[in-house]
Amino acid sequence: VEKVYRILIVEDDMTIAKCWPHIWKSGEYETRSAENFEKYMNDFLDFEPQLLMLDIGLPFFNGFHWCQEIRKVSQVPIMFLSSLDDNMNIVMAMNMGGDEFIEKPFDLNVVTAKVQALLDDLRISGLVKLLEHDGIMLNLGDATVLYQDQKVELTKNEFRILQILICSVGSARPSIAATWLGRAIAAVRIFAGDQMDA
Repeated sequence: VEKVYRILIVEDDMTIAKCWPHIWKSGEYETRSAENFEKYMNDFLDFEPQLLMLDIGLPFFNGFHWCQEIRKVSQVPIMFLSSLDDNMNIVMAMNMGGDEFIEKPFDLNVVTAKVQALLDDLRISGLVKLLEHDGIMLNLGDATVLYQDQKVELTKNEFRILQILICSVGSARPSIAATWLGRAIAAVRIFAGDQMDA
């Protein structure tokens, strides 16, 4: 069965945001448009895309902000689509962690070719994604935690909670996230210690 790649589109021009499902009808891509530009990370964590198409001029926070937030938790390919195509914005997009920059207005065939190229790189690399905090390694690929060479398998809810807590450290309410993350890490360490003693 051919793999279907998930693409998240973060674009406030709904004409552009909604056009991709009609263009990509082959079944190779599953697309979703971000709905809440103020809390976009919720869409990202829920959909878990393999590629992100990101505008720069967005409500609440610009695309550079979201690119930085994504790079804290994932190396998913990021393609900027923007009319802000001066050299400063292109360089900033690349420095923030972007993989590609397409100027608006764009040719649909060019965008499709660039998407295919980024996903081809993804197929080759496999893209193992890890989050690290205080000696705990969270593998986003297989939903496991590694601590002192002990691998702990997480339930879906445990994985999601730990992922959100790690991502939330350094956010608008870091003290609350850090407190709960500290408790979660302590629990992982106790469990890993029990596994070593068994």
